[in-house]
Amino acid sequence: MKAAVVHSPGTGFVIEHVDLDAPHPNEVLIDIKAVGLCHSDLTLAGSDLGFAMPAVFGHEVAGVVVETGAEVRSFSAGDHVVGTLIRFCGDCQRCLSGQSYYCRNSHQTERSAGETPRISNPKGPVNQAFGLGGFAEQALIHENQLARVPKDIPFEQAALLGCGVITGAGAVLNTAGVRRGETVAVVGAGGVGLNAISSAVIAGASVIVAIDISDEKLDRAREFGATLTINSNREDPVRELWRVLPQGADYVFDFVGSQRVAQQGLDMLSYGGGLYLVGIGGKDITIHVDAMTFMRNRNRLESVYMGSANLKVDIPYFANLASRGLLRLDQLVTKTISLEEINDGYEHLKNGSVARVVVTNP
Repeated sequence: MKAAVVHSPGTGFVIEHVDLDAPHPNEVLIDIKAVGLCHSDLTLAGSDLGFAMPAVFGHEVAGVVVETGAEVRSFSAGDHVVGTLIRFCGDCQRCLSGQSYYCRNSHQTERSAGETPRISNPKGPVNQAFGLGGFAEQALIHENQLARVPKDIPFEQAALLGCGVITGAGAVLNTAGVRRGETVAVVGAGGVGLNAISSAVIAGASVIVAIDISDEKLDRAREFGATLTINSNREDPVRELWRVLPQGADYVFDFVGSQRVAQQGLDMLSYGGGLYLVGIGGKDITIHVDAMTFMRNRNRLESVYMGSANLKVDIPYFANLASRGLLRLDQLVTKTISLEEINDGYEHLKNGSVARVVVTNP
């Protein structure tokens, strides 16, 4: 099959033929119909972070089930499915208590070192990034990384459910648990941040502040429900937020992942407010906390992984919200491209007018 392979960090995506194995008992073979371009894949493909190469990246996957392993009971050929980074065993204490996103046994969804790799080329194994490897025509995925979605949702929109939607919406509704009347600041109005804004509207937030350096993204943020926008290139975001929210923000969501933004986020918090770190920053980024002030103000600092989502429940739930027009997935998909255009697609993402680029396979 055809796939976009990264042979070493920073060398880009190369379209070539790779071989896909047959499904093992708990695996599902899907025809990939759409896969979103996420900055996380580009970061790992472009940096030497110890990730095994060669590799096939791509984790916002939507497709159709072709074949299932002998022990798969939750999917059948013809089902429309979405893949996600969340991997869980389903049997441990955390999984059984509803915290599958914190499963310590996620390795059980992978093949062991002694087994035939899922993806290979004539030179040997090809790493299937995150157990998904969506930048390809097909994928073998463990059933615990898939959720069924309604067949009326276009594939290019469904693909976003597996990462951008559950991360942004889940951060607001699951991790933070925003309640009606509370105030929210969203820093970074890209595709994930827009889902956070939509979900803050659904939660009943009274004030939703969107902060970005792009006027085009801020214009879109207002369309998604932001009640106030701040261009942090022209204004001090902390001072401007406190001007309109004299008590500070109850929740600040950082979708950028830089030290400066995180520090500003802490400075925006109200008494009892929480800062939620969602964007992926570099490994050397540090945050300085004045412990006395932090404790006196009863503040919270929490990292967010995949919106604290239970994928089997939350992906269908968010799909339902999308079908009712409450999550604007159609407005998130700015451009669709072919697999061969993937390198150009990531260049398009640098444009402030672009929310999400999605690879579609015929």
